[in-house]
Amino acid sequence: MADTITFRPDDDAWRAIEALTSDGTPVSAAVPPALIDAARPKAAGRIRAEGEALADDEVDRAAAAQVLRDMETLRAW
Repeated sequence: MADTITFRPDDDAWRAIEALTSDGTPVSAAVPPALIDAARPKAAGRIRAEGEALADDEVDRAAAAQVLRDMETLRAW
C-alpha cells in the first residue's frame, strides 16, 4: 500500500489541481503523474551535469579509452 502525503496547497496549487481534475480525474490519479512530469527536467539536468563533468575528467576519459583498446583485442574478427 502506498504512503499518504498531506500538504496545504496555495492558490496556484489549487488551480493546478483543478486543471488536472476538470475532466473528472480523481486527485489521487492526477497528482502522481504531474509530480513525475515536474521532476523529470530537474533529473535530466542533474544527469546532463554529471555527463558534462565526466566528459571534462581527463583521467576518466583516459581510463575509458584504455578499456576500449583492451576490448578491441578481444574481438573475434
